[in-house]
Amino acid sequence: QVQVAEFGGGMVQPGGSLRLSCTASGSRFNSYIMGWYRQAPGKQRELVAVIRGDHSVTVADSVQGRFFIDRDNAKNTVYLQMNKLKFEDTAAYYCNAELVQYFEGGGAFATDYWGNGTLVTVSS
Repeated sequence: QVQVAEFGGGMVQPGGSLRLSCTASGSRFNSYIMGWYRQAPGKQRELVAVIRGDHSVTVADSVQGRFFIDRDNAKNTVYLQMNKLKFEDTAAYYCNAELVQYFEGGGAFATDYWGNGTLVTVSS
């Protein structure tokens, strides 16, 4: 069982910045696929950014150039730096840790672990 916890939410004015952090337990953190997702009121949860063990990233178009994801394997921590925040970035932000097991002869099985979320409110 992997424990995931988010930190750093809060209220910020439009145009401001905020950095979220997320820790995930376990000795194999460097192999976890770590992701940030968000869910605004009345909307479905959506991908914000993902960073893999090789540090390759995928970032949603809506936050491209404003949000940056990074990881520190020594601290079992992933970060989401959010800049130039907009009203529409208001949401609960969730951290996800995905563990992939590969089997001999092919095939893989993924297990997802989620944090409880942290609220980000962009308001003037």
